[in-house]
Amino acid sequence: MHTRLAGAAALLIECADGAEVEAWRAELWRRRERGELAAVEIVPGARTVLLDGLANPEETAGLVAGWAPPPAASGTPGPLIEIMVWYDGEDLASVASSWDVPVSEVVDRVAGTELRVAFCGFAPGFAYLTGLPWTVPRLDTPRPRVPAGSVALAGGYAGIYPTASPGGWQLIGRTGAELFDARREPPALLAPGTRVRLVAA
Repeated sequence: MHTRLAGAAALLIECADGAEVEAWRAELWRRRERGELAAVEIVPGARTVLLDGLANPEETAGLVAGWAPPPAASGTPGPLIEIMVWYDGEDLASVASSWDVPVSEVVDRVAGTELRVAFCGFAPGFAYLTGLPWTVPRLDTPRPRVPAGSVALAGGYAGIYPTASPGGWQLIGRTGAELFDARREPPALLAPGTRVRLVAA
């Protein structure tokens, strides 16, 4: 783990991998809840955690250097959200070919795996879900428009497009779940640390 200042009020924690990111995210959230960390935002990424809204980033860096978060797996598990998915995506056969399994096996593998929100980004409400031990490549040419609610895979991640947008992930299904609603509190359905099951409808 390394830290570096990021502007006048932020600190960036650089991690070795996604597991270390999750360990730090969980530990920092716990310390903020106990009043030991005064950060307005704690934002995990693929290999980083950003602490923003700090009164004194240098002092916070000194505190963080003395903390040793437990492994993410030993912490309190996040809430579980089940999302109903119709597995009829246009790239389902391509994913099956990539994994060298029948289409039904792709559905069984994805629906049978408990995923976790590692971080959010790309669009409001878009969560990067980890936990699948199988990977798939991104499309060579992104689609100009992916429908809202599309369930997709790319690299080692699964994700759900909250709104219609361009995208290069492989589409395996769709859901009617509302991933983001500005009138809801919190607006995003999926937050870092949340466990997710993409249940076959």
